Amino acid sequence: MTKRMLIDTSHAEETRVVVLDSNRLEDYDVETAAKKQLKGNIYLAKVVRVEPSLQAAFVEYGGNRHGFLAFAEIHPDYYQIPVADRLKLIAAQEEEARAEEARAEAEQERAEALAAQRQATRGESDAEAADDEPSGAE
Repeated sequence: MTKRMLIDTSHAEETRVVVLDSNRLEDYDVETAAKKQLKGNIYLAKVVRVEPSLQAAFVEYGGNRHGFLAFAEIHPDYYQIPVADRLKLIAAQEEEARAEEARAEAEQERAEALAAQRQATRGESDAEAADDEPSGAE
């Protein structure tokens, strides 16, 4: 398994790079003077959404530009969150979970009260309908 990198700079305005692994093309890149190079740049970005099913995060890196960052491309050293920040995050997540649980319980109670009210209203209307029916004994 021999890896080779071939670089073609025969044209002043264009550079071509090819990476071969045992004479099999592994990577090909072209850089031109007219086109701004984006591959390999480092950006400061804010994670706006994490998608576990894709094993990736969606990021915003300024000027309303968005990107996609696969977890596999993130070095494990960047997962090391300082202890104080980690504790704040955990506390915020726990508080959010408690608030969501309280909202769900309140919604459940409202639904049960509404169902009981409907049941009571239905029972009253059934009783009134029975009183209004003519009796066949006359």
